[in-house]
Amino acid sequence: MHKKLIILFSLLFLPFLLKAQLKAFKDSIIQISGITMTADSLRAIPAVSILVKGQNRGTISNSQGVFSIVAFKGDTLLFSAIGFRRKDYKIPVELVGNSYSLIQLMTEDTMYLAETVIHPYPNKREFEKMFVDMNIPNDMYEVARKNNEQAKLRAMARYIPVDGGGAYNVFMQKQQQSLYYAGQVPPQNIFNPLAWAQFIESWKRGDFKRKD
Repeated sequence: MHKKLIILFSLLFLPFLLKAQLKAFKDSIIQISGITMTADSLRAIPAVSILVKGQNRGTISNSQGVFSIVAFKGDTLLFSAIGFRRKDYKIPVELVGNSYSLIQLMTEDTMYLAETVIHPYPNKREFEKMFVDMNIPNDMYEVARKNNEQAKLRAMARYIPVDGGGAYNVFMQKQQQSLYYAGQVPPQNIFNPLAWAQFIESWKRGDFKRKD
């Protein structure tokens, strides 16, 4: 009989106990929102790592130093960034509500790196080998000279299509030529010795050879 009463009372009070535990759990959660700034000039610090101590979760402040993280009251937040000293912030247990604003000031830290010693080549033979095999890039004058070679310019003029400006110039030259010889028969290049000289030079260069 006593056992039945105990079970009955337990079933009656179980919802109230669960509700109280759920309310306590909700009250223990808090969202920390804030900004990370320098202690001397109050300048925003971006990319600050904010971790919850003892847990594998955290966040990073944005480019304006603003961050937001959810934790439990009583947890410790670890603030760390390159060039700054690490800061710890313990969330007070007696905070009221589920949100809290925080301005975390951080102090710049000077880091001293180990000394770097540059050694020469181990021997003269190694230096000579590296010097001979060294690939020295062309300077601007050499690049300009290669770009202005006649063979390269002829190849580019032959295969690169004419742009709008070039097409306009060719059209205007033809228009001027037609106006210049208006009312008369234009001369034929077959009787022009200069045209024959240019043809012979082109033939010697091999401009008329078939290139597949």
